[in-house]
Amino acid sequence: MSVAGLPESLSAFGPAALAAVLLAGYLVVGEPLAGYVLHRRFEGRLQRDPAARRSFYRRLLILEWGLAVLAALVWAAAPGVGVDAVGLSWPLAWPGPVTGIAVVLVLVFLLYSLRAMASGALRAATGQLRRPGDGRHAEPAVHATLALLPRTRGERRLFTVVGLTAGICEEWLYRGFLLAVVSALLGRPPLLVLVVVAAAAFGLAHAYQGVAGILTTAVLGGIMAALYLGTGSLLLPVLLHTAIDLRFLLVPASVLPALTRSGR
Repeated sequence: MSVAGLPESLSAFGPAALAAVLLAGYLVVGEPLAGYVLHRRFEGRLQRDPAARRSFYRRLLILEWGLAVLAALVWAAAPGVGVDAVGLSWPLAWPGPVTGIAVVLVLVFLLYSLRAMASGALRAATGQLRRPGDGRHAEPAVHATLALLPRTRGERRLFTVVGLTAGICEEWLYRGFLLAVVSALLGRPPLLVLVVVAAAAFGLAHAYQGVAGILTTAVLGGIMAALYLGTGSLLLPVLLHTAIDLRFLLVPASVLPALTRSGR
């Protein structure tokens, strides 16, 4: 992406400057806390409420679309921030060699993770994967991910909408909108700084997955930020992000119901 497309100062946001900073601050600080609390409450309900997973999916949809619309309204009120500054344009270039290699590695990771996820689900279903400690807060990160996976046909349909929503909304929020605000705050810094900020923010947003989850999603977030900045468009990151989330639908549902009673 051309660096010239990014805002140089908060004056580009005009009367929406304060709202832009507050929303960006929520994405970096508030969203990790809110996500952690919501996920832990979901895990608590999962053991006694058959509709807990569907309810959680709906809450995610409301939260993500709500934030995306709010960010869109703030951007619409920013007179000096054009479509090129938030990635809402057709790709201007193909990814560079380094970014291209990183994307290929992500695709390889997707294929490998499917096998690992299915294996983890089978071990959890057969009792080979055990939780250290008595409380649900002590469970390993793999349980946090497996708990989200859909079991029934209805859950799988709703999860498909969640995956599409994550690909669209999270790329808009954490790459398009957030990086425009960060660029304005830091006076259009080097692209590497923006990639690091995007990686850190996206990793923290997945704090409920534990340290391993934070690190993994931070790497993915950094790669998608580089892809966005390298092409000048959110299109390819949205497609890649959606594929990452929807890959969970390929985990056989037959091995998942034993993980919780709500899947039966």
